[in-house]
Amino acid sequence: MDGTKLKEMKPLWEPNESYGTEMKKFKKIIAEKYDVQTENYWDLYDWSVDHIPELWAEIWDYAGIIYSKPYDKIVDLDAPLENLPRWFEGAKLNLAENLLKYRDDKVALIIAGEDRETEKMTFFQVYKEVELYAAAFRKFGLKKGDHVVCQMSNRKEAVLAMIAVISVGAIWSGALPLIGAEAALNRFKQVEPKIFLTIDIVRNDGKNIEMLPKMKEIVKGLPSLEKVIIVSAKGESYSKDISEIKNGCFLNEFLELGREKDGSIPPIQFEQVSSDHPLFINYTSGTTGLPKPLVHGIGYLLAVFRDFSMHLDAHRGSVYFSMSPVGWATWNCFTSLLFAGVSVVLYEGVPFFRSPTYFWDLVDELKMTHIFIPSSILNDLQNRGYIPTQNHSLKSLKLLMSGGSVVKSQLFDFVYSSIKKDMAFTSVFGSTEFLGSCFLYESTLPIYKGEIPAISLGVNVEVIDETGKPLDSEVGELVVTKPMPNLPLGLWKDKDGSLLREKYFSKYPGKFAIGDYGVINPVTRGLTICCRSDETLKQRGCRFGSSEIYNVVEIFPEVTDSICVSQYNKTMDERAVLFLKIRDGYSFSEDLVSRIREAISNELTIRHVPDIILEVKDIPYNANGKKMEIMVKKIINRMPYNAETIVNPESLTYYENVPELQGF
Repeated sequence: MDGTKLKEMKPLWEPNESYGTEMKKFKKIIAEKYDVQTENYWDLYDWSVDHIPELWAEIWDYAGIIYSKPYDKIVDLDAPLENLPRWFEGAKLNLAENLLKYRDDKVALIIAGEDRETEKMTFFQVYKEVELYAAAFRKFGLKKGDHVVCQMSNRKEAVLAMIAVISVGAIWSGALPLIGAEAALNRFKQVEPKIFLTIDIVRNDGKNIEMLPKMKEIVKGLPSLEKVIIVSAKGESYSKDISEIKNGCFLNEFLELGREKDGSIPPIQFEQVSSDHPLFINYTSGTTGLPKPLVHGIGYLLAVFRDFSMHLDAHRGSVYFSMSPVGWATWNCFTSLLFAGVSVVLYEGVPFFRSPTYFWDLVDELKMTHIFIPSSILNDLQNRGYIPTQNHSLKSLKLLMSGGSVVKSQLFDFVYSSIKKDMAFTSVFGSTEFLGSCFLYESTLPIYKGEIPAISLGVNVEVIDETGKPLDSEVGELVVTKPMPNLPLGLWKDKDGSLLREKYFSKYPGKFAIGDYGVINPVTRGLTICCRSDETLKQRGCRFGSSEIYNVVEIFPEVTDSICVSQYNKTMDERAVLFLKIRDGYSFSEDLVSRIREAISNELTIRHVPDIILEVKDIPYNANGKKMEIMVKKIINRMPYNAETIVNPESLTYYENVPELQGF
């Protein structure tokens, strides 16, 4: 990465006075209380990483956390990071009570989808529905420490059930609805659930996907289950035969447990738990071994509030769009926005391709203010030409975010030229490990092409080389060096923490390895994500990320997609292999290969030019919209791999006959 080019960057967009109201309020509090000069965001950020206990005490108060007993101590900064220091020790509280803090007639949830009428629920209606769910769970016998697992699309029933489960003190985890029975079992077996919540039909990309067949397999593989609750996607499906599903019932039948004989519903009780009580278990992707069950506690809520309410400037009246199904970490984050009084659009399915303008119609209809969509979807919108027309105002839209995988720099040009000029567009970066973000848009900062503008308050991040030495203006691995409340409590059943330390701390002692490579601009302080650490390439002594290649290659009109990975010989010498998916109407040719080589050499260096460039018919992706470089890398290096996370597994056959390495 050329440091000179970084310094020459000019902003694509700058915020006006209407942006950053929440952060400006918070900055004023810190400036006055701690006598700190905070002329800009980076003054506040620098203070935050040097005063971590004070920062989180102030966010706790600013957010308005509800508790029955206050904390005795924020965090012990002297404790080794490898031991994952505990946060807010001594506090007693309940997440559900916080998520239900608003109980008025403002809109809480907007339920929409591919094959349904739009429905709205107020905060009061959400509260009353959760009360019924919670009563039913308690009557059934669910108690503190029990596990409830869920495999469902982005529906209100999952949100209501999750809040009710947490109110009891039980533990919630989910798996993506489209993964198979074996993949779901690989996750759920590890937690031995008492209740399984699922749905009979998932609507996705114009198709109805029957869930009952794989549900039978999942239930058979979970002997700990005492109840299987099935949501009816359509009312008429109550006639479906579920007799072969042991302990199965439809949701409407289960909820009747919550009613007293006179039809009344007992008032909801919020089990008060400690700050390190497990709330959520989220699973890693499982591309290397079994998915790892990461446990999160109440600390994540503080980080979500910091990111979504303060950095992204959301408040009552804001409308956030979410298409994240249960099983994505973003589902936990978006559903938690109820705590801030924000309206959340729960969209079931894929809204982008129903028609060329459907999504933009929806933005105007629902007056969305904040949108998060995967970068792969944004790339498809560009390729298809599905852009707003003159009939779309998009007046409400303040922020469009993209992530899930590397956001190519040319997508910034696409957004500002074809979608909307007077708004913020940014890439964001988080992870399942953080159950939230650590790099994101900050509403008082300008936008630079290809960059994530800011590091979240209190997140101390370094970019380091293989020896752990900090780098300046160079690509390196990202690590966290100080405690954060949204780091996991640990891995489930990893009693002494040894498995977690092996995965996240063994490479760089004392530093939590995020698993991604990036470069921080020394002038703007923005971050450019390059790739996962397992996806870096090192050819002819030059280390680079696959996204650097994609940014050059995917500008070519002939190329609709690409994937670049390393291949090794017997002495572990390495070369880059680039696979191209050619757009319909074009053909793969030596002339195209020659022009691509020349472009990479000119835009990057001659050492970045892949040794081998080949055509393939498809590129493998997982359910999060990420290119599966690791999978392709394993295949071409004749290594074992697990394809359960791939949404298009047939694509993997195209990589099985790559020529063996010779002559280097």
